[in-house]
Amino acid sequence: MGLLNELDVAVIIGSLVLVVLLGLWAARHQDKTARGYFLASGKLPWYLIGAAFVSTSVSSEQIVGTVGATYKYGLGIANWELWCLPVYVLTMVFFIPVYLRNRVATVPELLSRRFGPRCGDVYSWIMLVAYVVVFMVPILYGGSLAFSELTGWPFLGVLWVTVILVSLYAVKGGLRSVMFTDALQCLLLVGGGVLLFCIAVSKTPGGWSAMVAANPSRFHLYHPPGDPMAPFLGMITGSIGVFLFYQSTNQVMIQRVLGARSTWDGIMGIIFAGFINLARPLVTCLLGLVVYNWVHVMKVAPPLSNADTAFPFALRTLAPPWGLRGVILAGFIAAVMAAISSLANSTATIFSLDVYHRLINREASERQLVRVGRIASATALGIAALIAPAVERLGGIFRYFQTGVTFLSTPFISVILMGLLWKRANYQGAMFGLLGGIVIQIGVAIFVPMAGFHLHWLYLAFIAQVLIVIGIIVVSLKTSPPAAAQWQPFLWNVELLSGYDEGKQRPWYQKPFIWFCVYALVWVLPYYFYW
Repeated sequence: MGLLNELDVAVIIGSLVLVVLLGLWAARHQDKTARGYFLASGKLPWYLIGAAFVSTSVSSEQIVGTVGATYKYGLGIANWELWCLPVYVLTMVFFIPVYLRNRVATVPELLSRRFGPRCGDVYSWIMLVAYVVVFMVPILYGGSLAFSELTGWPFLGVLWVTVILVSLYAVKGGLRSVMFTDALQCLLLVGGGVLLFCIAVSKTPGGWSAMVAANPSRFHLYHPPGDPMAPFLGMITGSIGVFLFYQSTNQVMIQRVLGARSTWDGIMGIIFAGFINLARPLVTCLLGLVVYNWVHVMKVAPPLSNADTAFPFALRTLAPPWGLRGVILAGFIAAVMAAISSLANSTATIFSLDVYHRLINREASERQLVRVGRIASATALGIAALIAPAVERLGGIFRYFQTGVTFLSTPFISVILMGLLWKRANYQGAMFGLLGGIVIQIGVAIFVPMAGFHLHWLYLAFIAQVLIVIGIIVVSLKTSPPAAAQWQPFLWNVELLSGYDEGKQRPWYQKPFIWFCVYALVWVLPYYFYW
């Protein structure tokens, strides 16, 4: 087996079997309705929401990519993991109350009800393609390739076994199965990753403090505006752009909240995710600092020619032989499965509810919708698996994925923000934002560099977002205002925040504000010590 011993293999196989069995168990206990399949009947508790929120957002390309990027660029890459708090605040304050008050099942439904059916159609078709090609394919490819290289197991075998295992529970069980398995996969991923990081630091002479002393310039979270990878100013502009889209208006992520049993559970789930995310840098990027110290300070190996090999290097060099490699790789493949199952489930939800039910068969029964959803889920997995072997890495996994998602998100988040915050935003303005926004984003991405301005992709997205918002305002003001029935249910107001507990009296220790304050205080500490 090379890297793996018998205990490692047993841990990997046992973990995968446990994930599948848990998913099948969850499927047996769900309601046999469309709402049960796609939204777990709106019964998801806060702890499942929080754990699934984290595991869904951590995937193979992120683990490999961020470890490599941190090896190359330093601690500033940790901002991509830590910067959840500002975005979570916006999600909890502006989005969750509106979503749950209106009981929307999908983001296309929100766009259709707020602006008009065509707006929902644009989101549906673009995101259906994006979930398979932009999201699912690189996750499958990167995860299977890295796992294959680390274990010596054949790439195609790893890829298709992953797809089959995900299909066994995600296609059958819907969101409930995905949520339970995501929670277990989160435990595997975070637990194994933190353990590996702690062992790696303990093996380093002098530990963490010696690493900081050897290269103090690499241990700063703040990077100047011109930094090529993690400019702090770019993180701020991204808070109302790509980051907000990914956490608040991306069906894959927000579907966990849409299935919440209450607004309180939705908000507490996000706060719980925030606490878990405090440990995420230890799993996804700080290992790159340890690898840099071993390679460039301790000189145990020549400099890595490809930064994306930093994670495999850490696993080969720093993980002990008593089964931890198996735990880490089980968490790694669990991250792939969690992301893929979530994408398959969201693809099924959008296709079944927003394409098939609305455009093809308005009289479809609950059973028909679930069957179509299962077919869509299985089809998406199959297409992604067929395309994945043809993918080649472009500019490193981290840059490839982050750039693609950034440019995809700008038109959608611009339109939805305007719909929630400005009652005058109308159908014509929204269509301009969605279709014209795509043209604007592509134009900015192409012509700004051609003009000699080599800006970070977050700045390019922000420039495009400002232009799109201006366009939405101009077009909306020059056309007829929307009917009150369209904007009133979805217009955010501060009174929404007072109804988060639906009138239920809760003890002080269940108050979201208290737990958010604790989370915020802990979140500030790394910025205080490593600014």
